[in-house]
Amino acid sequence: MSDSRHGSTQVDLDFTRNYFELFGLPQQFRVDDAALMAAYRALQSELHPDRFAQSDDQARRLAVQGASHVNEAYATLKDDGRRARYLLSLKGTVVDEEKESAHDPQFLLDQMELREALEEVDQAADPLAALDALSRDIEMRYTQMLAAFEVAFESNNLEAARQEVLKLRFFDRLREEVARISERLEDQLLG
Repeated sequence: MSDSRHGSTQVDLDFTRNYFELFGLPQQFRVDDAALMAAYRALQSELHPDRFAQSDDQARRLAVQGASHVNEAYATLKDDGRRARYLLSLKGTVVDEEKESAHDPQFLLDQMELREALEEVDQAADPLAALDALSRDIEMRYTQMLAAFEVAFESNNLEAARQEVLKLRFFDRLREEVARISERLEDQLLG
């Protein structure tokens, strides 16, 4: 990225490469978190604004765009759900979570039961213990869905993989709700 022969710093980030190629990782669901972090840090170091302080406006602008692109790529590959959606998009399968929803009746019933259980946590004899048990159950189910996505994706069953991604959205919301309830309960204990 830098051209020390000419005494200037240049940005030659190829925006056409997919995020896996950008970080030098295999295009698969499981990512090596340490390798991802190392590649991210190396790219961020190359694109740090201080390296372009003496460069022209175009080089500084490209460095900012490059850093933004690298940040977006990192955030996508770091997050299971975003990585799953991105992999599907690379295969031409789009998931429009605003317009689509999971259609599995048993799954939707399970979601309603989990939501009800979350709402009832406050009435438990030990709300934190009840929330912890529910959180473990949610995390186990989430892990199972990630595994189901991976199997479907690796076997090129893109529709089944897409359905798992739609289900993941429900679990992302459940996990966020668990975090909010946990924070509220801990605040109540401290306050």
